[in-house]
Amino acid sequence: MSQEISGEEREVRAFGGVAIDGAPVAYLIALAAAVAALSFIPFSVILAAGGSFPLSQGIYGLVGWILGPVAGGIACGIGRLIGVFVAPHTAGPVPLASVWGAAIASLAAGTMSADRTECTSGRRWWWIPLSAFFVIEFLLFVGRAILVNGVSVRVALLNSFVNWSAILLYVLPSRTLIARLINSRNVGALAAGLFLGTWMIAGLSHLSVTVILYYILNWPPEVWATLIPIIPMENLFRSLVGAVIGTGVIAGLRATDLVRPKNALY
Repeated sequence: MSQEISGEEREVRAFGGVAIDGAPVAYLIALAAAVAALSFIPFSVILAAGGSFPLSQGIYGLVGWILGPVAGGIACGIGRLIGVFVAPHTAGPVPLASVWGAAIASLAAGTMSADRTECTSGRRWWWIPLSAFFVIEFLLFVGRAILVNGVSVRVALLNSFVNWSAILLYVLPSRTLIARLINSRNVGALAAGLFLGTWMIAGLSHLSVTVILYYILNWPPEVWATLIPIIPMENLFRSLVGAVIGTGVIAGLRATDLVRPKNALY
C-alpha cells in the first residue's frame, strides 16, 4: 500500500560551517597552510634583488580558483605572511611586497569565476578595474626603465614578456576560455587550463611585486638584458607546478564531494 507524500517541497543543502565570502574557513586555513609550507622550498634566485622565489608562487592562482577572489586573496596573503616569518630565505628583499603579490594574484584568479556564480552582479566586473590596475603597473615599470634608466624599448619589452603576455591573457576573452578549461571535467582540458591560468596569474603577481622592487632597488640596464631568458623559464616552472598540483587537488575535491565554495571555479 503506497502512501501519498504531502507538504511543501523543501531543498536540502550542505553547509561548511563558518564561511568567508562563501568559502568555509577550514578551506582557508588548509590552503593558507599549503602556501606557507611551500614557502620553505626555493626554486630560483632573485637576480639583482637578492633572496629567492618560493615554490608557493605556483599555487596562488589555484587558491583563488578554489576559494574565490576575496577568500582566496585572504588565504594567500595570510599564508605568504606566515611564510615570510618561518621561511625568510624566500621572503625577498621587501617581504611585504611578496605578501601583496600573493594576495593580488589570488584575487585576480578568483574574478575569473565570478560570472559563473551566484555572487552579486557588481562582482562580475571586478576584472575591469583590475585590468586597468595591472596596465598602470606595467607602464610604471617599463616607463621608468626606458625614460629614466635608459633601457632600450626592445630590451624592456623582451624582459617584460611574461608580464605583458599575462595582462593580454587576462584582459582578452582568453580569460573566459581558461576559466572554461579549468571547469571542464576532462582531465586534459583541466590541466591545460591550469597551466595557462597559472602562467597568467603568476605573471600578474610577478609584475605587482617587481614594480615595487624596481622603484626601491632601481637595478641597472645591464640586468634587464641578463634576465630576458631567465624570467620566462621561471614562469614556465611555476605553470608546471600549478598544473600538476592543481589537477590533483581539483580532481580530489570533485571526487570527495566536499562542500564547494560559493565562488569556486572548478
